[in-house]
Amino acid sequence: MYTSSPGSLIFDRHRPRLELIISEWQIAADLSFCDMVLWYPSGDSYLAHAQARPVTAQTSLPQDMTGAGPPANLQPVLEHVFTGGQPVVASDEYPYGPPGIAAWPVVWQHETIAVVTVHQNLVSQRHASRLEEIYRKSANDLFVMMANGVWPAEDSKASSTSHGNPRVGDGLVRIDAYGLVIYASPNATSAFRKLGIRESMDGRQLARLVTNELDQGMPINEAMPTVLFGRQSARVDIETRKVVLSARSIPLFDEHGTRFAALVLLRDITEIRRRDEQLISKDATIREIHHRVKNNLQTVGSLLRMQSRRMQSDGARHALLQAMSRVDAIALVHETLSQTMDSTVDMDDLLNRQFTMAVDIAAESRPLTTTIDGSFGQLPGQLATPLALVVNELATNAVEHGTDVAGGNIQLLVKRYQPSGQPHPYLKVEVVDEGIVDVPEAVYSIGSGLGTQIIRTLVESDLRGTITWQRERRNAAGVAGTRATVLIPLDH
Repeated sequence: MYTSSPGSLIFDRHRPRLELIISEWQIAADLSFCDMVLWYPSGDSYLAHAQARPVTAQTSLPQDMTGAGPPANLQPVLEHVFTGGQPVVASDEYPYGPPGIAAWPVVWQHETIAVVTVHQNLVSQRHASRLEEIYRKSANDLFVMMANGVWPAEDSKASSTSHGNPRVGDGLVRIDAYGLVIYASPNATSAFRKLGIRESMDGRQLARLVTNELDQGMPINEAMPTVLFGRQSARVDIETRKVVLSARSIPLFDEHGTRFAALVLLRDITEIRRRDEQLISKDATIREIHHRVKNNLQTVGSLLRMQSRRMQSDGARHALLQAMSRVDAIALVHETLSQTMDSTVDMDDLLNRQFTMAVDIAAESRPLTTTIDGSFGQLPGQLATPLALVVNELATNAVEHGTDVAGGNIQLLVKRYQPSGQPHPYLKVEVVDEGIVDVPEAVYSIGSGLGTQIIRTLVESDLRGTITWQRERRNAAGVAGTRATVLIPLDH
């Protein structure tokens, strides 16, 4: 008896193949009109590793069996198929099995690694139409290929997970080894009518029918003949000026490895393509808006810089430089947002640049250095502007109120952590200065100026966090420095 259990080394070795089967087997469930369960050996029995329900028929297993063991009358069938490597395709072939259940071995690299049971809904049985006959015959071909270890093909996962991938119910065409149409489902016929194919497709070469209807002058995908002849598992989009069809081929091979037929799944993705193009257009527009806002803000910053040079009053010049620093902080955010289409932003480069730039502007000619420790990481885009302004204001305050003409070092400390009892992580941002020699600690107090008001408003309103200041550290000269600590919940 082959023994294993999920999590073992043997199971891990088989996992890629099992995952590939699970990613593909919805096609077989829909074609067979049956539920499917994948059984993997565990100890002296088996466990249901996954289950698939048909979209084309009513389920026969309303309760999910994943993680459960088999019924007593199914255990001998699983053992028979797993150890013998041969399918049980009807209950009369193995009289101990429950009615309406077939069992197929899952073979990989000439080794049986699992068993798939196919559960037919006996209540809904009726006279089979041609569509049902073709569907069930195609499903049986796939099960035979699975038992021979050639389905799903190793290169099929990429095509099966593509956006807008066709399903059985969207349209199916069965073709022979020469690409001639054996059967086209009603939905497939409707899809081809949208291309302009009005005549009967039976016995006609699918690739030639489609190619003749394509608009003159439009480029033809090189993979299209491969898909429409069913030569390999692949997916291609068939495009005209009005219609876009997604076509996916699944070659069918016999036990000798000879391709004798193929399935071509079709889906009309015209609306999906139109929406994708609209989203791309909107993304491009948003990026362009960010770029223009950045340019406009840089122009405002340049005007403020020019105006500050004409100021005779040191106070007025300093106020203009602070305003310029805030404008530059927002401009830097928009520059970063204009270069990405993601909902999250890598904040490290942005805020590290902002911190260094703010210190340099506020320092003027003082010999200051900066130290940055930690990482902001990926953060939601809506946090970018308020967080950049907070870092800008904290850096500016640290330079103005925590350094003198002798210079010093301003630190930016960042870390993520999960507080005990909290459902989400927090971001901790600290800006630390070294203190001013000629200001006694007893005289020190947190100011109520514009910079402090901006910090409190942004942290508490926009970032939904908290801000604290502490006088806690002394340098070699015996002067206490200031540590500003911002805590931001990352549940946005």
